[in-house]
Amino acid sequence: MTGQNQALILSKLDIESYKEAVIYMREDCHVCSSEGLTAHARVRVSLGDKYVIATLNTIGGALLEEGHAGLSKFAWNLLGAQENDRIIISHALPVSSLSHVRSKIYGNNLSAEQIQEIIEDITAGRFSDIQISAFLTACAGGRMDVKEIISLTRSMSNTGERLDWGVGLVVDKHCVGGLPGNRTTPIVVSIVAAYGLTIPKTSSRAITSPAGTADTMEVLCPVELDIKKMRQVVEQEQGCIVWGGSVALSPADDVLIQIEKALDLDSEAQLVASVLSKKISAGSNHVLIDIPVGPTAKVRTPEMANILENYLTMVGTALGINVRVHTSDGSRPVGRGIGPALEARDLVSVLRNDDLAPVDLKERAVALAGYILEFSPDVAAGKGREIAQEILKSGQAWKKFQAICEAQGGMRDIPEARFQHIVHAPHKGRVELIDNRKIAKIAKLAGAPYAAAAGVDLHIQIGEALEKDMPLYTIHAESRGELSYTLNYINQGNHIIQITEL
Repeated sequence: MTGQNQALILSKLDIESYKEAVIYMREDCHVCSSEGLTAHARVRVSLGDKYVIATLNTIGGALLEEGHAGLSKFAWNLLGAQENDRIIISHALPVSSLSHVRSKIYGNNLSAEQIQEIIEDITAGRFSDIQISAFLTACAGGRMDVKEIISLTRSMSNTGERLDWGVGLVVDKHCVGGLPGNRTTPIVVSIVAAYGLTIPKTSSRAITSPAGTADTMEVLCPVELDIKKMRQVVEQEQGCIVWGGSVALSPADDVLIQIEKALDLDSEAQLVASVLSKKISAGSNHVLIDIPVGPTAKVRTPEMANILENYLTMVGTALGINVRVHTSDGSRPVGRGIGPALEARDLVSVLRNDDLAPVDLKERAVALAGYILEFSPDVAAGKGREIAQEILKSGQAWKKFQAICEAQGGMRDIPEARFQHIVHAPHKGRVELIDNRKIAKIAKLAGAPYAAAAGVDLHIQIGEALEKDMPLYTIHAESRGELSYTLNYINQGNHIIQITEL
């Protein structure tokens, strides 16, 4: 069947599917019937000289008129569609690289060419979300060797833009995550840029945490900059802090991250490839990686940290970038706030040298900035921290941060949550443990990161003596329902703080 028999009229539905192309057709659609198409089929949707490969969802009822179809926002924008345009539906050609995914599922190693084919097909939208999740799962759990991770990283960096800053030394920093409140990046960028080094920082949104750096920075200024605007900011201020998904430096990674988020999966192979592909694409050649290690952090043991360090340094060397790994204490949250707005408040207080600024956040940021400064031939080994400390103390870092925010579109006020609930100590005692994973879970149940003002505000520290009914932490939520949902979780015995009775 060809031509008009396959044509449908477009109706705009405005359905968000992030970066998955989806087509919505009636259950009784003549095209579905004649072509044998069922839900989750992959189809080619053509409009003029453009086309996308989309996943079919079928709709009952009267949402779509007979002879009409709808598209997800992503597919609509890719095609440049207009209401009442005529589209042609046909079967999508088989995706040959899926055979490579099946091979990996059965435990076989993939060649560089096979990995390149998979990444090219993912970037082009030929994989459905289900197929991407199969690929991610097949590669998780230590199932990729170093050679495969190098190929994956190279392929991901080759599929997008690659920036060149025209200077010899371009630095960057990344934390592997898993430590609530550890929002050192904006402070580090401000110190390093104030010193004069080029640091084009692209950051991710939260994958499995209550806030990513991009989520927190978006509280304070725009982060969805295109490459032209990003370049202007860096050339003007020596640094930026933007969302990596808006600049398409590693577009395959942006798609993979969304599926990882849904799976609550962050494998070591994908972590290495994700981090380094974006650093390479951003034009960085000297990168500091922070790996917090602790019993409830993402990386729980020194042995796992060593594995990651080896992967990162070997892949970096193979792809021509200098990677330095710093292992830090991941036994407890950093700062007080957990969630975009609360973390923004903490980092601003550090930059402003406020008396009540979180000391642990300040010390971690200064230490990391110092290591990065030592990439410079003008900074002697062991002297970076002292220089970083002086830049922060003098107010230069705060001035630079404000300038970066203004260059990215203007600095914003930090919002406050509509609803707050204080959790008190049930008895006298001493704080023995704060569970990173549970506190992150509570912040997410309260609405973070999607509700920017949601999260958890800690009032105590490990080792602190408590009296009965002392405030332990405050839950911040934007709706009564989210607050109630969070309290139900806590009341089921999910306590984030371990208290030893005295």
